[in-house]
Amino acid sequence: MEPNDHVASLDLKRLLYRTMLRIRLFEERVGALVEAGEARTPCHLYIGQEAVAAGVCGALQRDDFVWGGHRSHGHYLAKGGDLRAMMAEILGKETGCSRGRGGSMHLIAPEVGILGTVPLVAATIPLAVGAALASKLSQNRRVSVSFFGDGATEEGHFHESVNLAALYQLPAIFVCENNFYASHMPLLGRRRADNIPASGLAHGIPGVSVDGNDVMAVYEAGLAAVSRARAGEGPTLIECRTYRWRGHVGPSWDMDVGVQRKDELKDWLPKDPIARLRNLLLNEGLQLHELEQVEQAARDEVEAAVAFARASAYPDPGELLKHVYVEERKGVLL
Repeated sequence: MEPNDHVASLDLKRLLYRTMLRIRLFEERVGALVEAGEARTPCHLYIGQEAVAAGVCGALQRDDFVWGGHRSHGHYLAKGGDLRAMMAEILGKETGCSRGRGGSMHLIAPEVGILGTVPLVAATIPLAVGAALASKLSQNRRVSVSFFGDGATEEGHFHESVNLAALYQLPAIFVCENNFYASHMPLLGRRRADNIPASGLAHGIPGVSVDGNDVMAVYEAGLAAVSRARAGEGPTLIECRTYRWRGHVGPSWDMDVGVQRKDELKDWLPKDPIARLRNLLLNEGLQLHELEQVEQAARDEVEAAVAFARASAYPDPGELLKHVYVEERKGVLL
């Protein structure tokens, strides 16, 4: 590696570290707000899976599209969504990214390519394919990424979407965040084999599996898939094997109904993606005080977002029915 390559690589790793740290600190703060009863929207925390969003979004351009599901705080932040607007949304304020109407699971930031997150399992996969089809027809070279959990691969939406994207060689990337649980049911309690990448191969596209707690491995896989998509070579399915540290919904660590996840969690905590990259950066010459500065800046940003959200007003009750149905006034659709 040439010296300039090392500098670029170090800058990239520092950026990915900052991205993951912002996600982690934001979510820990949200968890505290939920426990205190201040945040009342259901919150599905992403803690432990930060490397997936950071790595894939790090390979994208600002105007590429990203679609997420119910656990998408990380995708929103990694793609460049406004941290303050998401905190305000979680507290139900009118300054939120969905004007306080969507809560934790309905996030949007079209200015950075986030066209929506939807809590229905697999629901945004066909939407991502639709956006990819539009990109191909307009020849704008924009890539469309769908993030979803392992449970979504058992839905018809997933297979129909992958098949269509493969058939027309659309610029789509399917990112499966395999955390081994669909709500409370383990992977092998739902399917015969641990073989999600084979779904891509069955539809005639590459199906690859990476360590979802290694942000550089995720980034490299994302970069390859993006390059393939922009070159008109079609979609890729990427399985990122990872693990959520908290419950299916809410801030608890291991209280999932019917599942004793605490016996597994002890094996995954040492695989913390943020700690892994932090150690790598220190080994490659970054100083400890530099990393501490990044952390303090992220903490300050999160606290400023909480203050902003608390100071913001709730939506006007008089606008409750606005945006619910189509209205026509003087020949103009509203």
